[in-house]
Amino acid sequence: MELKILEKKQNTLLNRTEVEFELTHSNEQTPKRDVVRDMISKELKATKDTVVVERIRSEFGRGISIGYAKVYTSKEIAVKTERDHILKRNKLFEEKKKEE
Repeated sequence: MELKILEKKQNTLLNRTEVEFELTHSNEQTPKRDVVRDMISKELKATKDTVVVERIRSEFGRGISIGYAKVYTSKEIAVKTERDHILKRNKLFEEKKKEE
C-alpha cells in the first residue's frame, strides 16, 4: 500500500493542516481509517491522535482511493473543532457527561 500526498494546505485559523491524499492498494480491500491515520501521521511527522480522516473514496476496479484528512496541532483542538460523528469514526470521541 502506498500513500501519496496530492495537496497540503495550512489552515492557521483552525490550527490544522488539510491534506488531500491518494492511496494505491492493488489487490487489497479499501484500507481502514485507522491504518490511513497511521500512514498520514508517519508521513507528516504528527501523532496519530491529531489526525482526523474526513473521507476515503475508492474507485471501483482500480485499487485507488482518494481521501481528505486534517492534521491538528493538538488532540484537544481536534475534539473541540470536529463534528461528533467524524470523531466517532476516527475513535477520538469522548462522551460528554450530563449534569443532573
